[in-house]
Amino acid sequence: MIVPFLDVRASYASLKPEIDAAVLRVLDSGWYILGAEVEAFEAEFAAYCEARHCVGVASGLDALVLSLRASGIGPGDEVIVPSNTFIATWLAVSQVGATIVPVEPDPKTHTIDPRRVEDALTSKTRAIIPVHLYGVPADLDPLLEIAKRHGLRVIEDAAQAHGARYGGRRIGAHGDIVCWSFYPGKNLGAFGDGGAITTDDADLAAQVRLLGNYGSRQKYKNEVQGYNSRLDPIHAAALRVKLTHLDAWNDRRRAIQARYTAELPADLMKVQRVSQVMEPVWHLSVVRCAHREKVQAALTARGIATLIHYPIPPHRQDAYAMLAKEEGSYPIAEELARQVLSLPMGPAMSDEMQDAVIAAVNEIAAAGL
Repeated sequence: MIVPFLDVRASYASLKPEIDAAVLRVLDSGWYILGAEVEAFEAEFAAYCEARHCVGVASGLDALVLSLRASGIGPGDEVIVPSNTFIATWLAVSQVGATIVPVEPDPKTHTIDPRRVEDALTSKTRAIIPVHLYGVPADLDPLLEIAKRHGLRVIEDAAQAHGARYGGRRIGAHGDIVCWSFYPGKNLGAFGDGGAITTDDADLAAQVRLLGNYGSRQKYKNEVQGYNSRLDPIHAAALRVKLTHLDAWNDRRRAIQARYTAELPADLMKVQRVSQVMEPVWHLSVVRCAHREKVQAALTARGIATLIHYPIPPHRQDAYAMLAKEEGSYPIAEELARQVLSLPMGPAMSDEMQDAVIAAVNEIAAAGL
């Protein structure tokens, strides 16, 4: 059996009449920038995330950049980020001119380790960006406590965590502001780039909205130097349809992950662990393999598609060569980069497909890889 990594078209195929009608509604309206469709999605997504405010923007990276700028963070400021994350988290800090301060993850959860955060604080620290990596919430309570004691912003990167919960509450407003991506492969994905912020802080929401619309609240009156970063109405209309199905899709992801956790051979693959206060949505199912390349090749030969998230940690990317971080600078992030492997995951994955993945992994384990 051929098992794709993710069938990104499946959500559209299953909801085609509803999505087509929503998109046509926008096309017929003649209103193609902002407007009622975006406002409706913002209200619905804010309610879903248990937050008071939502502002749509053009991408997840823009959500991070605008959140940092709205928080007044820039040159001379330090921002704590995970050493183990997609590079967008780092790029946002760089784009506002602030200084990146990487902190290593907990190797069991792969998310930023709160115990190491306090050691990284200086008089210049202004914010912490925890990343809810692979759909698993970062351990927020100790991070929020550190931030409160030191007067820091907490800007959550929730690009992979639509619908996740921490401490029984949806990710959406635990910190000062939460940043979302609607890239097509996300748990809640648009048909191109899109993003949003959610927050309980009305002033932060208003500032993000101002910055994302050329620094303008009133047409042709520009209060600050802003950006063009707005969620398209067509994406908003499609996302409104998909949002009503997100919980069911996330439940399917949880069922798939539960089987992986129970049935994969522990001697070959280490499954990501979570605590009881975290309710992940498993955007990715990431395992660790000591001999990843051999395992991946063996799965490919059996028709099982896998990916690596992420093979090069940010501090070893050419984009950050100026930091002069040698190999070994962040050993946990580097070890994860050498070992992580993402297995097929998605709400359209059938039981038979998962049977094939589990059988293939167990066969590979029996062969002694």
